[in-house]
Amino acid sequence: MSWSDPDPKSAVRLWIYCPWAGRPTSAESHLAGLAETDLSHRLGQVSDPRLLRMARLDSDWQGENARCLAELSHPGVEFRPAQVLGAAGLGDFVGSFSSRPADETWWLVFTGQQPGELPAGVAAKVAAFTRRNGGRVLFYAYDEASRTMPGFRALAPHLDVLIHDEQPLEPLGASLLPVDCTTIHRSWVANIVPFSHPCHEAPDTSIYFLGSQLGLTPHRERQIAFLRARFKDRFVASTDHSVDVTARGGLNRHQVAFCPEGRKFATPAMGRTHTDRPFWAGCLGLVPVAENSRTGDRLDGLARTGLIMRYPHGDLAALAEACERALALPPAARRRIHAHFNTHETIGVVVAGAIAAAQAQTVAVACDV
Repeated sequence: MSWSDPDPKSAVRLWIYCPWAGRPTSAESHLAGLAETDLSHRLGQVSDPRLLRMARLDSDWQGENARCLAELSHPGVEFRPAQVLGAAGLGDFVGSFSSRPADETWWLVFTGQQPGELPAGVAAKVAAFTRRNGGRVLFYAYDEASRTMPGFRALAPHLDVLIHDEQPLEPLGASLLPVDCTTIHRSWVANIVPFSHPCHEAPDTSIYFLGSQLGLTPHRERQIAFLRARFKDRFVASTDHSVDVTARGGLNRHQVAFCPEGRKFATPAMGRTHTDRPFWAGCLGLVPVAENSRTGDRLDGLARTGLIMRYPHGDLAALAEACERALALPPAARRRIHAHFNTHETIGVVVAGAIAAAQAQTVAVACDV
């Protein structure tokens, strides 16, 4: 290719690993059948309705991850229809490489700590095979995977992109990454397709607690009780395992979201709360109110620019003041929040940018050669 030729648009096909999936299928088919999928055979106590409910919510949440990744868009990349596969489909994925179109780069995508849930060594072997055969591997490890996930060190040498939390990587695992691995420190953001939910122009002047069962520590319950006493029926709390994806769109009837921030609080239990909640809220058009963590200050940039209302850890008076400020924001300010989060704070945006950068790096190397 000469320098006068137009740059070719890279063709990419994602193979998205999902623990609730089976053999490879199109993302469209996977998502269309998700609601009817029988999950009971995957659970040991199938008679427990609470476990079945949690499994359904987790399956739906993982499905939304797949939806976001299947709808990637970037000016420099042609994203072809994605495939979704589970543990049972990894062998099919390996076998499919012999029929890979010559103009496609295949990307195997893992998220969370899912590689560590596979039998020992499986994720690393499949990743190594992918790279040897011209494919690429992206791992969006949105939490402490380098420090806590079984098998991270075995997987690390076979990664092209690692997106990890904001804390330093575990030193030995970091040293095993390829020299050309793109490493981005960014925790989980919103698993929402950008602008799929509008900003409500005239929401109720109410506060919605976007929480989870894992986050109901005494520290959080004290704050919930305080907000109930302070705002009465203007405060609504949801403490389910997650939020049903079909109900997401209706949350924008509230003006404010009280969100656990969850990064490195004083108590270990608080570290288990969901860090994506402020990002969900912003994408839905709610004003996020988030507690600052004791260390890390993960949301500093958003707080400084007024895109979230933040209060010091455990400070109830400051919590009330942050909620009042959020309730007083005019429509233009809420539209700004909605636009920012949908434009910059979704997993699709983060992953598409990382893949585009890696693809461009490959083209640059080819030109140099």
